[in-house]
Amino acid sequence: MAERSLALALVTAGAPLQPIEREVPTPATDEVLLRIHACGVCRTDLHIVDGDLALPQLPRVPGHEVVGTVIGLGAGVRRFRLGDRIGVPWLGATCQVCRYCRSRRENLCDAPQFTGYTRDGGYAQHAVARADYCYPLPAGIDDAHAAPLLCAGLIGYRALRMAGDAARIGLYGFGAAAHLVAQVAIAQGREIFAFTRPQDDTGQAFARSLGCAWAGGSDSPPPAALDAALIFAPVGALLPAALAATAKGGIVVCAGIHMTDIPSFPYRLLWGERIVRSVANLTREDGDEFFALVQRHPPRASVEVFPLREANAALAAIRTGRVNGAAVLDCR
Repeated sequence: MAERSLALALVTAGAPLQPIEREVPTPATDEVLLRIHACGVCRTDLHIVDGDLALPQLPRVPGHEVVGTVIGLGAGVRRFRLGDRIGVPWLGATCQVCRYCRSRRENLCDAPQFTGYTRDGGYAQHAVARADYCYPLPAGIDDAHAAPLLCAGLIGYRALRMAGDAARIGLYGFGAAAHLVAQVAIAQGREIFAFTRPQDDTGQAFARSLGCAWAGGSDSPPPAALDAALIFAPVGALLPAALAATAKGGIVVCAGIHMTDIPSFPYRLLWGERIVRSVANLTREDGDEFFALVQRHPPRASVEVFPLREANAALAAIRTGRVNGAAVLDCR
């Protein structure tokens, strides 16, 4: 009889995840089979489960911050060996032939696959993944603390790169991504201002404990004009607020995959050569650069661990802002 494996799957759009048992998948050509140790719970998972993002197929196993051990190799895999501990990120595969892939912009691929969205992800005991889109993980970081690096860390890093050489950066929404990118930016000698939910004294104290120069509610002006603002909270009204807090020539980066509608705002907030841009997905080059940086300056993820079967509780904690840092599922 084939070995069975537990997964938490979205069976009905907008409904809680359901536990399902399925056969352990077989890796296809260029794929690896993982025994999953941990999987981060990302706000993108929440958008998928809550129906903010259209689902191409159900049932679907979410999760794209996957840490596991390679226990099976498909034909053609040379990047990893049995027993390697690796990470699986959001970008699951690209076409490699469209104009974006051919110009080193595979994050904008016309025919991408995404882990936990268009292919099953890591809210499970086992999963398969394309080997050439996975990463070896630093030995000095345990499974639970490595998991958030695979999206919160990677997307935060890409957003930080979009800020150029900005010396004073505001982070709007101080959750999984922001608390990691804050540590990276502070290690680079930048000054970080953290914007949390209004009256979130705990979140503001958490930000200051990581070295942020200032922390306050998103309804408060910063003590000095920002060179750049990175918006991680999915709240469209934060974009005009961030523009108002940014100096002339500054950059506002929208780092989420989904955001509520952006309200109208006066042109004077954009004038002065301010720039607004978004971050879409990531490239494998981003990952290589980020994990090389992690080796030199490892950020410490603050994590709250939930058993795999309590994935719905972990999602609820993120939905209501009860997690300082990142939520992670223990999938052992």
